Amino acid sequence: QVKLVESGGGLVQAGGSLRLSCAASARSFSSYAMGWFRQAPGKEREFVAGISWGGDSTYYTNSVKGRFTISRDNAKNTVYLQMTSLKPEDTAVYYCAASERGWGPLGSYNYWGQGTQVTVSS
Repeated sequence: QVKLVESGGGLVQAGGSLRLSCAASARSFSSYAMGWFRQAPGKEREFVAGISWGGDSTYYTNSVKGRFTISRDNAKNTVYLQMTSLKPEDTAVYYCAASERGWGPLGSYNYWGQGTQVTVSS
């Protein structure tokens, strides 16, 4: 079992930055690929970014490339999402998730956090 707890969301003006964190309680955190997803009101949940088990490979959806950076610290059992140049359309609840098989948008994400709200004002 893996428990994931996100933090770092909040209200920010367009053009601003936020860093989300996701702390994992897992015996072997490095055995899970990690991903960030988001869900805006009235929309389906979408994949945002993913990182491989050791952190050497990352993947981003097109709309956040060049603005968001995913990283992980396996010694701290934590994955991060640094978000810069935020836009109102980035407003959503952001979730982190852990995958035991595969990574990136094709990962099998079996474990999810409760989400953290990000609101970007124009």
